[in-house]
Amino acid sequence: QVQLVASGGGLVQAGGSLRLSCGYSGRTFGSYVMGWFRQAPGKEREFVVAITSRDSPVYADSVKGRFTISRDNAKNTMFLQMNNLRPEDTAVYYCAGSLSRYLSRTHYSSSGYPYWGQGTQVTVSS
Repeated sequence: QVQLVASGGGLVQAGGSLRLSCGYSGRTFGSYVMGWFRQAPGKEREFVVAITSRDSPVYADSVKGRFTISRDNAKNTMFLQMNNLRPEDTAVYYCAGSLSRYLSRTHYSSSGYPYWGQGTQVTVSS
């Protein structure tokens, strides 16, 4: 059974930092596309970043230069370092795993990922 568990969310002031983690089990995602999405209240889930083992990560424009994705395949864990957080970053953050080794446009939407973590709340106060 594939399981992804996101953690590390919390309450932080604007300009602060948080590091999210996504541990996974039941499947090795080291060679597959993984991503982070977020969903703010009343809004649709939106793409944040995707990572592959072959190409550079792709970030949403809204987080580019502030967020950094990485993963430790030996520990089956993916990370999202979030710096210079803004109130508009407030959302539930979800990690996701795909069945593809190659990044494509489908990975910029939820439909590109069959595996999801439960989400972790990030709240940024002004």
